[in-house]
Amino acid sequence: MPVRPYHHGDLRSALLASAERTLLEKGVAALSLRELARDAGVSHAAPGRHFKDKQALLDALALTGFERMTKELNAADSPELTLEARLTELAKTYVHFAVSNPELLEVMYSRKHDADISEQLRAAVEGTTTHFVRIVADAQERGEVIPGDPWTIALVIGAALHGTASFTAQGTLTPEAAVTGIPPLIHHLLNGLKPRESE
Repeated sequence: MPVRPYHHGDLRSALLASAERTLLEKGVAALSLRELARDAGVSHAAPGRHFKDKQALLDALALTGFERMTKELNAADSPELTLEARLTELAKTYVHFAVSNPELLEVMYSRKHDADISEQLRAAVEGTTTHFVRIVADAQERGEVIPGDPWTIALVIGAALHGTASFTAQGTLTPEAAVTGIPPLIHHLLNGLKPRESE
């Protein structure tokens, strides 16, 4: 039996890409450093240079997910839009990411509040949250959003978006319905549910 090589160019990236494919096709339970090593064509000990155990691999996947989400949110943000249009575009981007990566999203959110996560992962988690917090705070300064703790108000938005993503993952909503439902969702969040004379 041939001995598998220990080295593999950018092994960390190859392992993460393989892990994400496994996550998508088989779920988190199927993730194994030994299997990832086999798929990458390296010795079973090689992944240990990058991930000490499966939890370290999951944390790296979560970090990758949050960084990718932040990049997509930054690309979708258009400060020149009205508040409702701006939030709608960001919300569509978030929900599209969530429904396209449900298994990855589960890994991301399963660790986000744990006390032992790395500072790098903690910063990545906060990066996705602070995006909406800043928008709320800026809107408050312009008188477009009620006074109050911006984090609390942003949490309402986040809960609505994550709830939409969860409904989609459970099959309650189709991915198409989830994304097309974002404009009325944001409208109701900003305007409330009580009847208004102008509508």
